[in-house]
Amino acid sequence: MTLSDPSPASPLSSLPRRDQDPRARRRKRGQLHIPRDAEGRATLLAALAHRAYPTYELFVFAALSGSILALGYLMDSQALLLFGVLVAPLLLPWVGLLLGTVTGSLRFFFETLMALFLSALLVFGIGLLAGFAARAFLPRTFEQAFAHSRLWWPDLIILALGAMILTVSFVRSESKPFLPSVVLAYEFFLPLASGGLGLGSGLPGLWPHGVLVFVVHFAWAGIFGLLALLALRITPVSASAFVFTFAVGLLQLAVLVVLMSGGNWTAPFPAQVLAPAQASAAAAGTSGDTSPDSSDASPLAPATPLLAPTATPAPPTLEPTRPPTHTPTITLTIEPTPIYAQVDAPRGGAVLRSTPGGDGITTLDNFTFVEILPETEEYSGYTWVHVIAITNGDRREGWIVQQYLETPTAAPASASGSAPTATPTP
Repeated sequence: MTLSDPSPASPLSSLPRRDQDPRARRRKRGQLHIPRDAEGRATLLAALAHRAYPTYELFVFAALSGSILALGYLMDSQALLLFGVLVAPLLLPWVGLLLGTVTGSLRFFFETLMALFLSALLVFGIGLLAGFAARAFLPRTFEQAFAHSRLWWPDLIILALGAMILTVSFVRSESKPFLPSVVLAYEFFLPLASGGLGLGSGLPGLWPHGVLVFVVHFAWAGIFGLLALLALRITPVSASAFVFTFAVGLLQLAVLVVLMSGGNWTAPFPAQVLAPAQASAAAAGTSGDTSPDSSDASPLAPATPLLAPTATPAPPTLEPTRPPTHTPTITLTIEPTPIYAQVDAPRGGAVLRSTPGGDGITTLDNFTFVEILPETEEYSGYTWVHVIAITNGDRREGWIVQQYLETPTAAPASASGSAPTATPTP
């Protein structure tokens, strides 16, 4: 008995397919295979470049995201900033930029680079317009804008992980990697909008700091993205491509070395160099005098009076009456012990302003010593303290929020053994 052949009218899909291509099964699961042969690699790279090519959606969603971020900075709202990042465009052209670097395709490299530049320019320009609009509402405190115009090591670590995950997910899967793209949008767009706001509003400490942070983040992410591509065995196939990849990587390293080696915007917790007056006060603390000491400092509660010294106060002027036969009068002038405090803000620094809630003078990083003056004022729900700060040898006098200061515990005057200095006056 013989088996008859299947009818020509029978559909092929009804027949068993034991020789199904494993690559097709991987594609069905969403996992792409990295071919080893030159033809297969060329086909894969062409498909990846087609998916990463920029479209008009990049510019539309960049403008929408920049508008929400600018509004979030104006309202100092973290929720609006997060929402603006969520509506940011899918940054697949950034992966296309890496592919153009590795393959040595100059045309594709510059097309994706210009697309990313125009989208960044949209975010920066909208932030610039928001800065001009903010001039009508000054003085205001823009804590979120100042926080995102500084470099933070946790941000750099998360950005490195996000860049590698985005690159690997894009190459190995046909699904759209939304979550790692949001991480890159957070680290790219927030500093850009902050820099535009600072340029438009004229507030010091935002421009050009935000733009410099964006450049550092872009170079940092590019290095780790290239490393991820090399780990996936997507390497330059020609000498010219190798030279171009090496040149781009070297340029990114040079940007990181130059920009991360100077400026008060580059480190959230720098080691402050004390000015001569502060250094003498700190040296006096080691011999028993009252001086700031970070080891036993405690945060100030809002109700704690900042200006109350812990040492026993002495009368400011003593004028003993001499007998009438003696004409000269000796006046004992007792210099009050200066009170110092350290800046301790949750975002790594606080803004020193000309008036309570007024224009910013400079940004004082954490652990910076300031001298407390007697004046305090209540403004916009905060207690503002009049202080003197010495930064880079310059004496700055202004106002700072009381809760951003931390005072050390001063030793009693009797324990120090110091006596008031008598200054004879005629």
